[in-house]
Amino acid sequence: MKKLTIFVIVFIFALFTFISCEMTSTAPGAGKAKADNMLRLLPKDVLAIFFIDFNKAINLEIVDNLIKKNIDSEFFKELTDYQEFINKTGIDLQKDVYFIAGAITGELEEDKQEGVGIINLKYEKDSLLAFIKETSEGDTEFTEEDYNEFTIYNYKEKDEEGSFVFLNDSNIVIGNKENVKSVINISQKKEESILKDEAFSALFAKTNKKALFWIGAVIPPEAMNEIKGEAQMLSMFESVNAVSIYFDYQNANVNTEIKLMSSDEVKNQEMADSLNQFKAMGAMIQVQDLNMAELLDKIEITSGPDHVKVYASIPEELPKILIEKLTTGKPEEDKEKIK
Repeated sequence: MKKLTIFVIVFIFALFTFISCEMTSTAPGAGKAKADNMLRLLPKDVLAIFFIDFNKAINLEIVDNLIKKNIDSEFFKELTDYQEFINKTGIDLQKDVYFIAGAITGELEEDKQEGVGIINLKYEKDSLLAFIKETSEGDTEFTEEDYNEFTIYNYKEKDEEGSFVFLNDSNIVIGNKENVKSVINISQKKEESILKDEAFSALFAKTNKKALFWIGAVIPPEAMNEIKGEAQMLSMFESVNAVSIYFDYQNANVNTEIKLMSSDEVKNQEMADSLNQFKAMGAMIQVQDLNMAELLDKIEITSGPDHVKVYASIPEELPKILIEKLTTGKPEEDKEKIK
């Protein structure tokens, strides 16, 4: 079906590549959420967490121009049915969708991972639900079930299935059924949230939760042992127990940070030294007129008592200029843009 494909694509993937009047105050109002407000609704037992400031991201000048430039293109229409979505639901992505928070759950093994996402937005339930059902293909089975005073909507098509619930007039939850039920339970204070997990709480305290996009994961020892077994070179990361990554956009620069958490200060210094050696070797590479040093010079690698940090602040023009150098030659007029 176009099924929830349109629903999910429009909310989750269009930018890059998720009713009850007795809801508790746990669920944030539309546009009033902070990262912690959204985290309070996510399950405790998860593999990773992510958060997107969707409204800020989609209204960046670079993204806004991209949308305006391509909104009438056949590819854009085929991908999202964007205008049809706006007309039938009343939801304008650039005005009405604010935040997206999600969690990866399940097991580490491939194909055993599940997920749940929460979208903070302004919407009209009946219009949105009608649109979802209308755009679902004929072989999709929709069912409804009552759960703790909520209606859970389940869909199934061949080997694909999922559920969603209108948590209140500002938040929609989508994912596999058990995770959706967990979010309902958390909203009613019948189940603990991710904020009660000590390892994740410690990670969140060291994560830039105000960034445009961030993700955090706690790495169990068995996972690190498996990674180390696949390549001896990766053994230098054996002390890492968590990782956080963020992307932000400020003053025409894309800022990104990868932080590897480890309580072994000596190994942290060794990791940073090794990564800086790789960086130095990479800076010596030159393909045609493409000098990797131009990019790698923007990357800083440092260590501390509890982490290794890889940080870069890259002018938005730099990737474009490097690609131009690789494909068409040296764009002399753009050199000043990357200083």
